[in-house]
Amino acid sequence: MVRSRGVGRGFARNERGVVFPSPVVILSVVAVAMAGIAFVATRDSAPQEKEITTISQPEETPSAAPATPTPTKPPKPQKPEVDRSKVYVVVFNNSNVQGLAGRVAAKAGQIGWQVVGADNWYGTIPASTVYYPPRLERAGRLLALDLGIQRTAPAVDPMRLDRLTVILTGPLDGV
Repeated sequence: MVRSRGVGRGFARNERGVVFPSPVVILSVVAVAMAGIAFVATRDSAPQEKEITTISQPEETPSAAPATPTPTKPPKPQKPEVDRSKVYVVVFNNSNVQGLAGRVAAKAGQIGWQVVGADNWYGTIPASTVYYPPRLERAGRLLALDLGIQRTAPAVDPMRLDRLTVILTGPLDGV
């Protein structure tokens, strides 16, 4: 039996109403939309890398004009030179070249670095890199120059913070 509107307590069964979705469905839709926006916003950004370049001093050319005396500033105290024999280094191979870590470790040892290990690295590294803990940043840059590696970066987990970590992605010049 169908009752008319206004008469009695019920409504006709053929009337339609609005059903709101549950909060879980709403949150799911919002999360998917935010993930899509984040993906679109970050897909074209390249990772930031630091590159080490050597700087050569320009040769001074004699000039005909007399030099005017310039006020001299007291020289900054120089930081002590890095003692290679006191810095631990571990070398990892992340390439298909067999024995690469051993050869680079031997070269670093010949230069004077304290090499404590060589092994394989499993993971994705964009280029051969010297990783350094904060207190060994200068030593890390020096090791990169010694080995001809262009990229350095702060050490990340699971790297140990008492040594420099070299991860090789391919052969180096002269090794």
